[in-house]
Amino acid sequence: MRAAPRGRRAAPLPVRDGLGPARVRLRGGAVLVELADRFGEGAAAKVLDGEVVTSDGSVVGAATVLPPGAFVYLYRELREEVPVPFDMPILHRDDDIIVVDKPHFLATMPRGGHVAQTALVRLRRQLDMPTLSPAHRLDRLTAGVLLFTTRREVRGAYQTMFARSLVHKTYLARAGVNPDIELPRVLSSRIIKRRGQLQAFEEPGEPNAETRVEHIGDGVYRLTPRTGRTHQLRVHMAALGIPITGDTLYPNVIDVAPDDFSQPLQLIAHSLEFDDPYSGERRAFVSRRSLA
Repeated sequence: MRAAPRGRRAAPLPVRDGLGPARVRLRGGAVLVELADRFGEGAAAKVLDGEVVTSDGSVVGAATVLPPGAFVYLYRELREEVPVPFDMPILHRDDDIIVVDKPHFLATMPRGGHVAQTALVRLRRQLDMPTLSPAHRLDRLTAGVLLFTTRREVRGAYQTMFARSLVHKTYLARAGVNPDIELPRVLSSRIIKRRGQLQAFEEPGEPNAETRVEHIGDGVYRLTPRTGRTHQLRVHMAALGIPITGDTLYPNVIDVAPDDFSQPLQLIAHSLEFDDPYSGERRAFVSRRSLA
């Protein structure tokens, strides 16, 4: 089961305790039987308790039969998660947006085994604001400036601004120093991330990722991405031969216990700057976090 992605119409069930309902695409037939086969007795019990609904909000019953491709919605049962023991300060709040300083190890939004321990769910619960939605994403291991929209009516304008690369973003990273690498330079390559694989990788072909890399002293780098591919900065720094300190994916995958927060990735989304899509005002937000 997975939550409905951005861009689809509103789910027929409201956000509950900071979390929206799961959206399940059916194979067709008796809904009770299919949910029991796919997700176990707990999902079947939700049908019998009247907790599963169709796209139009109709309650699914024990005898409900739906065609292949139909969708039903239900609240998932949350698994036990390791709490992320770091605060997430609010940098800015107004009627349209909330900007936070996300800590390392906290995912932006629910995915896989990270559901309650995400910036979105934590902030919805903290502010009692079920309509909150991220305008963009940061990797779970990356800290720094993260922007949320407060209302559905403004969500599209801010998300489009990020999708069209109209936001100037800078990151700070710590890595080794190699005097033979000429910097600053712009790295341009084609980066692909396949579902089910931990690492993204570079392949021949038309570039889709571009990053300016500057060494600003003492092993600290300013990274300015002009695109937003998954793991782009980590891939580009590893490709240079100076992987970011604390990176457990690049160049090699390193297994880390879920409750080990001792060595955060030394990568911070340091600043966001953009022209507000409604007021036209120049907005700038800067993280207060520093590299170890």
